This record gives sequence, structure tokens and C-alpha cells, in this order.
Amino acid sequence: MASNRILPDTCAWIDFFRGRSTPLADTLGESLLRLDVVTCGVVLYELLQGIRNPREEEYVKNGLQALSYLEMTQELWGGAAKLSLQLRASGHTLPFSDIIIATLALHHDCAVLTIDRHFDVVPGLICLKG
Repeated sequence: MASNRILPDTCAWIDFFRGRSTPLADTLGESLLRLDVVTCGVVLYELLQGIRNPREEEYVKNGLQALSYLEMTQELWGGAAKLSLQLRASGHTLPFSDIIIATLALHHDCAVLTIDRHFDVVPGLICLKG
């Protein structure tokens, strides 16, 4: 991996924002201190759609706005479709959101911080389990 950046999956952010002391939340907290964390639209979407009140929404938005934001380009959308087809051909179907996270992480040389095992089947993807 060319960089030490991580792209946390939504599950890591949920633990972190809820103040849970889990390996995911602890690893995310340490990475934030080192400024090694990036995010993307699908993670932002998943977090915001689970918001329970305006205070929580502001907390989440403020927490993510200082991070580098990875964008999907037309080329990356094509790559995501190709990755999904490749995985399905080998018997693995990942959720759309996780295909996007994996595509961005691969393209930008990031590790994915997650507890979701299905990321393990993505060729070349580095997964951190906390």
C-alpha cells in the first residue's frame, strides 16, 4: 500500500460516534489523530440516514467535514461495475455500498477499516479489523 490512509466503513464510524470502546472505534480514533482518515459519499449517506436527532446530525457532519473526501468518477463507476461482476462470477455478491467503498479504497491505495468479512474477498484490498 502506497499510503497509510484508511477509509473506515460505516460500522467503524458508528462505534466511534456512539463512544463505544471497540477495536474499530479505537483504531479509528488513533488514525484520526494521525490524520490518516478519508471518507466518501456512500459512508456519509449511510451515517446520515441513520441519524436520530438534529444534534447527532451536526455532530456527524462536523466530524466528517475536515476529512479528505474521495469522489467517484466515471472511470471509477465502470471499475465498480467490473469489480461487482468479477466477484459475482466467483460466487460473492457484495452490497452496492461496499463495492463503492472497495473501489475507492483500491483506487486511492487506502485500507478499509471494517468488521464486515465480505470485504476479504476483494482482490488486492487491505482490510483492517481494528
